[in-house]
Amino acid sequence: MRSRILVVDDEPDVEQLVLQKFRKQIREGSLVFDFARNGLEALRKLDEDRSIGLILTDINMPEMDGLTLLQKIEDLENPALKAVIVSAYGDMENIRRAMNYGAFDFITKPIDFNDLEITIAKTLKHLEMIERARQDHQKLVAVQQDLAIASRIQLSILPRVFPPFPERKEFALYAAMTPTKEVGGDFYDFFFIDGERLALVVGDVSGKGVPAAIFMAMCRTLLKALAQQVVNPGECLRRLNTILASEGDTSMFVTIFYGVLNTRTGELQYSSAAHPAPCLHHADGNVELLEQVGGTLIGMMPNLEYDVKRIALRRGDTLFLYTDGVTEVMNESQDLFAENRLLECLKQSCGYPLEELTRRTFQELNAFGGKEIHADDITMLVARYFGPP
Repeated sequence: MRSRILVVDDEPDVEQLVLQKFRKQIREGSLVFDFARNGLEALRKLDEDRSIGLILTDINMPEMDGLTLLQKIEDLENPALKAVIVSAYGDMENIRRAMNYGAFDFITKPIDFNDLEITIAKTLKHLEMIERARQDHQKLVAVQQDLAIASRIQLSILPRVFPPFPERKEFALYAAMTPTKEVGGDFYDFFFIDGERLALVVGDVSGKGVPAAIFMAMCRTLLKALAQQVVNPGECLRRLNTILASEGDTSMFVTIFYGVLNTRTGELQYSSAAHPAPCLHHADGNVELLEQVGGTLIGMMPNLEYDVKRIALRRGDTLFLYTDGVTEVMNESQDLFAENRLLECLKQSCGYPLEELTRRTFQELNAFGGKEIHADDITMLVARYFGPP
């Protein structure tokens, strides 16, 4: 895959140094470099060549500096375009401003070209993940007429092997999903961001069937890619919303609960986009709802912020994440299962293994709903914290 990089710097020797350092990749055709002397020239080149994916830009330049260029790039709302700032060592004020303006990373002058090579490789890898997400979306669109194939695709991209990390003793995980149609709009996920931090995700896309499943796959893939770039759950949801809202289809949106659990300390940082508050089942048997953080549906409108809250899980605490299909199960009398019944159900399952806890919850929902068909997808993700062994 050929990657196009635009270097923006007013120092004339930078071009020759870059061409010399990356001559092998240029000769092989894996990297293509273009150069601009200032931000205005860079914007013209970006307009002329939409295949440019990475910008390496200095901060101090004539006519238009690097910080102004970053703001112009941010206005483009193009997730497939990333900027790396080049700044003098110790210029932390401008570096921080650059990161706030959307820079993906930074390197310092005098340039360490080995560090530059590593930074370029990391940034291009992230761009490849974004591109794969878009390709996944296109592949799912192609199977809209074949629900059986779509169902197998959906099941294959959700984690189904439990325990998923048998070597890790600090926690236990279990999840289950029951769509109302062959495919649904609910999703769950869990993955390590690094050796200690575990991401926990539950989402609910508007609508049902194949369109919701396609949007679900795109949301899940993009969120996983963004989580590798930024750990803060609120910032991760903000960037996900920026990408999805820029697609222009406001008929599709998603609620998401996204938490990051430090498996060493038990600290849970979490953010929510209008998603139901998870239940926290303490080891002593008490059950409560996590404090809501607010947050607007993702995909409705751009330029939204998402708050973050923190709690400390104790040994034996169980986090029960779910979609509103659980609490909105309705019986023949048109009564909802609701949060109070869910809390009581969990209280009665104190100490059960997670798979048994999940199975008993499904049984309670079926007993409550009776012959009524569940009107919404039902998804549960349960995590129990044990702490370091």
